[in-house]
Amino acid sequence: MTLQTVILALGLVLIFEGLVFALAPRRLDDLLRAMADLPFDARRMIGVLAITAGLVVIVLARRI
Repeated sequence: MTLQTVILALGLVLIFEGLVFALAPRRLDDLLRAMADLPFDARRMIGVLAITAGLVVIVLARRI
């Protein structure tokens, strides 16, 4: 993996994260309130599942 690939990936993450703020700021408030109501362990599991999903996408993308 080159530095260029890492920078490209970071840029894509920032674009997708920025889309949420730009297109649905009110829904983001609702989501943050809902997340705050979740137990700590549930939030941790969501993070682990997101990491796992990301790794699966990366592996699949590298096979194409």
